[in-house]
Parts: sequence; structure tokens; C-alpha cells
Amino acid sequence: MNKKFMTLIGLMLALSIFLVACSGGSNSEPAEADANDTEDAATDAEVTLKLAHSGSETHQYHIAAEKFKEEIEASSNGTIAVEIYSGSVLGNEGEAVEQVLDGTLDLTTVSADSSFANTVPEMNVFGIPYLFEDLDHVYETLDGEVGKELLELSNQKGMKALGYWEVGQRHVTNDKVEVKTPADMSGLNIRVQPAPVWEAHMRAIGASPTPVAFNELYSALDQGVVDGQENPLNTIYAMKFYEVQKYVSLTAHTFSPAIVVMSERAWGALSAEQQQLVEDAVQAAKTYQRETLMEKNDQILAHLEESGVTITSDIDFDAFREATKEVRDVLSSQVPAELIEKIEK
Repeated sequence: MNKKFMTLIGLMLALSIFLVACSGGSNSEPAEADANDTEDAATDAEVTLKLAHSGSETHQYHIAAEKFKEEIEASSNGTIAVEIYSGSVLGNEGEAVEQVLDGTLDLTTVSADSSFANTVPEMNVFGIPYLFEDLDHVYETLDGEVGKELLELSNQKGMKALGYWEVGQRHVTNDKVEVKTPADMSGLNIRVQPAPVWEAHMRAIGASPTPVAFNELYSALDQGVVDGQENPLNTIYAMKFYEVQKYVSLTAHTFSPAIVVMSERAWGALSAEQQQLVEDAVQAAKTYQRETLMEKNDQILAHLEESGVTITSDIDFDAFREATKEVRDVLSSQVPAELIEKIEK
């Protein structure tokens, strides 16, 4: 009997210890702490954003993308990482935009007035020749009311528009003749971006427009598929177009902003704090890129001249403005007249 009694006492003691332990592990204070820990873990979770663009690793897209990566990784204390895919390795600009829209790509930066304008037609406004007086006029527009309106139109298409980086003021290059006036463009086969405004632009100055994908442009120039193209100085330098072009004419006929867009899926997965960090990093990269490109222009011109390229700066701007003044009519169904007026004023 004593042995059975002692066994029963032992079982009762073991059961008591078990119940106390369970009771102690489920009191209200530890439960509240666990909930907070879970929320903090979600807020500070590791995030990797994939950013793709079509430029080389010396292109202005990459200059801004690397600064964005530096800023966001520092400000987030490493909880947000950025992987950059340059050179159209994940697709050309049109494909990158589609990937952002379907959520398979987190971020891209593309020329706002190129294939992106197929999604947001109002961005064609940047293809209007000589719409801007100078870079100050450009930056006031992008950083002001008009720039915000265009970002909101992009948001309505199923993406998050974060701001503008820069492609830049566009200039004509070719391998046939020095260009000073529209008459010099007559008969030249010029690569254009895939948008009606660019085709109308080239026809207005006597050239033959030929759409060519950006990642195929060097080859097209080298093989004589096209005689020339038009792009900012840093693009001409970064993509080495000057190797297969004899003449660069500083026509400054348009300015192309690079819009930065993010997929709704990637944006929605971020906390409010992380979203603010992303927006701040985009702005920091914008400022850095503008300053960097301004400093590089003189160096690029010197390099082009050393490479045997003829640089032409004495352009008959009045003749080019007159020849292209009707190009905006092509955009009447896509770009509201009041948007153009806002920019001009």
C-alpha cells in the first residue's frame, strides 16, 4: 500500500508542476510582447528590390540607380537591398514596363516619352520639339505641378510612379553630314523611339524615321541600318555611339525625363516607413544624377573630339523651331492642350 501511495503522490506532483508551467507561459504580458515582436519583425523584414534598366553601366540610368541603391540600403540599415540589372538583360524598356505592371519586376526607370507613352499617352508631351527654353524650365516643370499631375496619371495605370530621373537634352548624330539646319537632315535615315511624335518630328525636318530598339541601336548604326540617331550626350558616350558616328550636332531639340516606376505588388509589400525611405532615395538619386551629368558634359564633349567626332554647336535653332512647330498637332488626341499651355507658361 505504501508503495502505491507514494506512486500516486509522485504522479500528482508531476501533474501540478505541468499545470503551473502552462499557466505561467500564457499570462497576458508575455502574449502582448509576442504580438509586438511579430509586428516589429514584419516592419524590419529583409526586402530585396530588383531594378532593371536598358542602359550600360556608365549610362545615366545606372548613375541614378546606383545612387538609389546606396541611399536606400544606408537609410534602411540594410533591411532593404537593391539588385540592379542593366543593359536590358531583363527585357527592353517596353517589356520592363509590362513586367512592372504585372508585378514580376519591382522597379524600372525608362524614358517617359518613349514606349512608356503607350501606357501613359500624356507623356508624349516631352516629345514636342523646343517646348522647353532651357534646363531650368525643364526642372521647374518636373518638380512642380505638371510633374506631379503626370505621376498621378501613371499611378492610375496600375503602378506606383516615384519620380523623375534624367535621360536629358537630346541631340542629333549621324555618319553622313554635319548638321546645322533642317535642310542638312534631308534624306538621312534616323533611328527614332517607337512613338508617332518622333516619326512626325523627323519627317518635319526631312529625315526618314526608323524605329529601332535601344539595345539594338549600336549594331544598327554600325551596320548602316540607320545613318544616325538622337540622344543626350551621356547616352552617346555611355553606349559608345560615337564610335560609329562622325557628327554630333547640339540641337537640344527635346528633353526626355526618365520616369521611375514600381510595381503595386512591391510597393504594397513595404511598410509606410519603408515606402517613405524609397521615395526619399529616389529624390536623392535625382539630385545627385543632375549634378553629375552637368559636370560630365564638358568632359564628354572633349572625349568625343579626341575620338575624331565633329561637334557642331552653331545650330540654326530658329529654323528648327519653325520646321517642327506643327509636330505637336500629331499629339492632339493624346496630350491635352492645357497641359502644353501649363508647360509653356
